[in-house]
Amino acid sequence: MDLLPNSAPLATKLRNTLVQYHSIADSEWRLAKKTKDATVWRKPSDEFSGYLYKAEGVVEDVTNRIVDHIRPGPYRLDWDSLMTTMDIMETFEENCCVMRYTTAGQLWNIIAPREFVDFSYTTSYEDGLLTCGISLDYGEVRPNFVRGFNHPCGWFCVPLKDYPSHSLLTGYIQTELRGMLPQSAVDTAMSSTLANFYSDLKKALKT
Repeated sequence: MDLLPNSAPLATKLRNTLVQYHSIADSEWRLAKKTKDATVWRKPSDEFSGYLYKAEGVVEDVTNRIVDHIRPGPYRLDWDSLMTTMDIMETFEENCCVMRYTTAGQLWNIIAPREFVDFSYTTSYEDGLLTCGISLDYGEVRPNFVRGFNHPCGWFCVPLKDYPSHSLLTGYIQTELRGMLPQSAVDTAMSSTLANFYSDLKKALKT
């Protein structure tokens, strides 16, 4: 188990990594799933043997409210159908914390419940916001859970220029679920999870 890292350099490195992902050329991405709410692409990850996923869709709400529903806080657990528990373990500043959360089993429990401990950081980006995270090897693993690992991931949320009450939400996710799992099951679960994330978020914002 590691000690908690110094938050400032980790936050800067994390932000820079996400901005780099955001500049990857369209030609490098391969379509993974398309729904009425979002499009999901993927490319091989540079961090581990799985994929880096990109998801994008327009959300009919203002940037701040959307990000408040995504980042660690009181809203996320209420609407995210995959997340079963969430605890803020440490708070460094208002926009910086360490959280532990658990996820439900997926694909008829082929993928068992997972636990993650993530460093989370929210900052400004262009006219909007970026909320991003990376997993830490910190804290004891709860019984009956497999400890997963999120390589650098995050959500860019910026207002549409002609429709400032609508926002473009773009996510980059590369989750190492760990455990003995067929890669095809992981790929199916990740694409579906990201597409469902948008539909669940949109429903939550309407209430």
